[in-house]
Amino acid sequence: MNTAVFLVAFSVYILFLIWLGWFVSRKQESGEDFLLAGRGLPVFLILGTTVATMVGTGSSIGAVGFGYENGWGGALYGLGGAIGILLAAWWFAPIRELRFMTMSEELSYYVGANRLVKNLTGFLIFLACIGWLGAHILGGGMYLAWIADMDLRVAKTIVALGFSIYIVIGGYSAVVWTDTIQVVILFFGFLLMAVLAIQQTGGWSSLMSAQLPESTSLLGVQQIGSLHAVSLVVVIAVGVLATPSFRQRIYSSESVRSARTSFVWSGSIYLLFSFIPALIGMAAFALNPELANRNFAFPFLAIEVLPLYVGVIVLIAGLSATMSSASSDAIAGVTILMRDLYVMVKGEMPSREKVILYSRVALVAVIGLALLLALTSDDIIAYITNMIATIMSGMFTCGVLGRFWPRFNWQGAVGALVTGSVVSAAVLLYDGGTDYWGNPIIPATIGAMAAGIIISLITPKSPITPEEAQQILDKERDQMEGIANITDQLK
Repeated sequence: MNTAVFLVAFSVYILFLIWLGWFVSRKQESGEDFLLAGRGLPVFLILGTTVATMVGTGSSIGAVGFGYENGWGGALYGLGGAIGILLAAWWFAPIRELRFMTMSEELSYYVGANRLVKNLTGFLIFLACIGWLGAHILGGGMYLAWIADMDLRVAKTIVALGFSIYIVIGGYSAVVWTDTIQVVILFFGFLLMAVLAIQQTGGWSSLMSAQLPESTSLLGVQQIGSLHAVSLVVVIAVGVLATPSFRQRIYSSESVRSARTSFVWSGSIYLLFSFIPALIGMAAFALNPELANRNFAFPFLAIEVLPLYVGVIVLIAGLSATMSSASSDAIAGVTILMRDLYVMVKGEMPSREKVILYSRVALVAVIGLALLLALTSDDIIAYITNMIATIMSGMFTCGVLGRFWPRFNWQGAVGALVTGSVVSAAVLLYDGGTDYWGNPIIPATIGAMAAGIIISLITPKSPITPEEAQQILDKERDQMEGIANITDQLK
């Protein structure tokens, strides 16, 4: 491929996204406008941004590379994501009525608006956002490094700069509108690539005959192993249910119904899409089973196999996948920083007139931290699954127990958060732990659930009612909109 053609097309595309981000965010006046798009997003925008985020780095480079190595096992990533978003629609869409800004607000609400739980989960969620953002920078950098034959570190830096500009300018409005545009390019590019790649292999029969026999088993289970396959599905589902950027879609939607409808459609579409990355990976394996790194399967097809005009579309689609997901996690991380971590350090919310400026500065800092993290890894699936298990198993537990078990208290929440991380770290550090489990999510979640239930039962029930907890959080949040000083409100 003529890399100059791609780089010119990609530069034009980025400039368009920057203009779009500026255009849709011209009338922003408050923190909620910048961080939650004014809480009025309709179904089509929630649907567009949710699907774009789901069809992200893991579904492009990660799932295609997994399909290259494990055949139909490449669909497991999409299967887990679809299960996660459909459960989120059923379980958590109703929390839209409570006006939360962040997931840490939500989790603390379940345990009497406990400040320790809010601070602890806020810190963990902030780390998770940086972790996800780092994964997207890593994926996009791999694309660009292959395409332009440049140093991987330089490529990661360019990708981080590419998507950061329109987020800093436009905030969450820019994220949802650019995501909605990008999802059209994503689906068109991926479907076109799958069809042409299968043709290049000589058709369906040739594609299947070129695979290892175990890879063509149901969901590649014979190749991967039953426990490893289940672990991958569970870790991705838990990741969706505990990822703050998906919760932010609920908080910013115009109603419970719009949040639930968009999530059901997103999960259904993503379930059908999940087999496309597997097919692309299998086609890459049929054409070149000797790639040094499975994560290069997607750009290999785009550059070496497809016609120039198709390759350019496909590569832009792939980079769109990384940028759409990255932009969502970046804004989610900054929302946590402004709403929760700022309060933890300063004792009050930032004033209304300073929120947008502070948020833009924070976006630059958050993306910079994620870039530093991305510079230390080169395996996307391992990066994502280990990060989810270590940071998110406890948060998932807090969300589920808090939503459905009124006896859950702040002591149980802290126990679940600590136990999930400790168990995950133990599996990762234990020789042979990941060889047996695949990733730590199952033991980490079981441990977190057990700790949350047992500790809640042996400690006092929270004396604060849900109504009182909501009032406490509402008073804190109103500070950002210029209503009063938090220290006066909480007296």
